[in-house]
Amino acid sequence: MIAPMAHYATKVIVVTGASQGIGRALCRELAPQGPRLVLAARDVAALEAVASECRSLGAQTLVVETDVTDVDACRRLIERAVETFGGVDVLVNNAGIGMVARLDEVKDLAVYERLMQVNYLGSVYPTYFALPSLEKSRGQVVAVSSLAGLTGVPQRTGYAATKHAQIGFFDSLRVEMREKGVTVTVIAPYFVQSEIRYRALAGDGQPLPASPVHESKVMTAEECARQIVRAMEKRQRMLVMTLTGRLGRWLKLAAPGLVDRIAERSVRRGQ
Repeated sequence: MIAPMAHYATKVIVVTGASQGIGRALCRELAPQGPRLVLAARDVAALEAVASECRSLGAQTLVVETDVTDVDACRRLIERAVETFGGVDVLVNNAGIGMVARLDEVKDLAVYERLMQVNYLGSVYPTYFALPSLEKSRGQVVAVSSLAGLTGVPQRTGYAATKHAQIGFFDSLRVEMREKGVTVTVIAPYFVQSEIRYRALAGDGQPLPASPVHESKVMTAEECARQIVRAMEKRQRMLVMTLTGRLGRWLKLAAPGLVDRIAERSVRRGQ
């Protein structure tokens, strides 16, 4: 049964990084509205499990195995969405990977390239191929970025750089698409309970042995997804999820040193 006043009923929504974490929670949050969800990630078995959950909640689904760092894979993702459902109304660029290391601890500089491929180019490629369809539908692009894309964060040099690049790209795209009716919403969460913690890379390019975040003290993926959907429905320009993050944007202009100390303390506490 479709939820009353469903904003996204029958809309075609492509979600990258849909197999787990925020992506999975977002698909489940949208499903009761009766959309046509296109779920993209590398893990097909996990995607099929999410798709099954979403169908039971009211969505139509299409699973497309996708590595967002592969240009051809991103082209196929959008082509499959258009072939199956007739177009794209919403593209949610959610796929991402983390990194936790001071620059002077890094042993393999290739980790910086890997993060840029996933977090930045992995948003650029699907957006490029989806744009013609989004222009026809006067649709919307959503970028799940990070508060680290708005301010420097210690031990996150690689991650923060990719998120700054991502936000710059989508802020520019918003201006380009204004007259064509395509809106851009940037999401800037901070710490969220998500599997990205367990896939984050260390300075040697290998996965971290343990999450640096106190999971019980940070936002759940489900709450994050609820806030994202509300921002999407409003076609909001940017959503900064935490009070600290919202205050930090203003403090950065008046007292940038204070913001540095707040960021350092937050990372040290892992919350």
